[in-house]
Amino acid sequence: MNPYNRVVIKVGSSVLTEKGEIAKERMLNLVSFIVEVRKKYEVIFVSSGAAAAGYTALKLDKREHISKKVLAAVGQPILMSSYKKKFDIYDTDIAQILLTEDDFDSRKSTEIFRQIIHTSFKEDIVPIVNENDISSTPDQIFGDNDQLAARVAHHTDSDLLVILSDIDGYYDSNPDENPHAHMLKEVHSISDDELAAVYRPTNEFTSGGLYTKLVAAEYLMNKKREMFLCSGFDLSAAYGYLMEGKHTKGTLFRAKK
Repeated sequence: MNPYNRVVIKVGSSVLTEKGEIAKERMLNLVSFIVEVRKKYEVIFVSSGAAAAGYTALKLDKREHISKKVLAAVGQPILMSSYKKKFDIYDTDIAQILLTEDDFDSRKSTEIFRQIIHTSFKEDIVPIVNENDISSTPDQIFGDNDQLAARVAHHTDSDLLVILSDIDGYYDSNPDENPHAHMLKEVHSISDDELAAVYRPTNEFTSGGLYTKLVAAEYLMNKKREMFLCSGFDLSAAYGYLMEGKHTKGTLFRAKK
């Protein structure tokens, strides 16, 4: 079985939304999955989707910087309300934590964040982390929640980051262009050439793509931590790996010991 005690689970906007609406059944499946995983591990949940949720109520131009902030401001309570309703089904309390890069540049701020996480675990609360899109300035933003999740994993001394994505793993070539692309089961290092490969995100609200996931993986491997990339549409790979110790699908990024 996996030698993990604490895991960070990150989900992107492309998984949480569909056709301009919150994918309610998908979100319920995600919440049910987290509830199950919490029976075995301490879980920190990093969720994108505030701006996408805001767009369900307010159709602003997503390309404009201030509009995205307004959408995030509108969408944050919508997103959290949706999560609360679904976690309430399982009698599980949640807490919202909004962060910027500055929170990891200051020892005091980082320690406060750690204490909030520690207290959340002590009180049996699921901490839900997102980037503070509303108050952050351009030099304070991560730019994507893959980077945020990687830093959350490191600074909370988590053993593993699980990224639930619109891709089911890391391939040796682009599977959309090459039908013979092969999924890599384990990756122990990432070259500069690989980091230079940028695949466009498939959802207009996503700011990441494969590149940011590779950067997050490299960051964690350099910190002697692990990352598991798998599908957020079909949670069987994540469930099998975390709950059954079976690695059937998905890619594990782990530095060689």
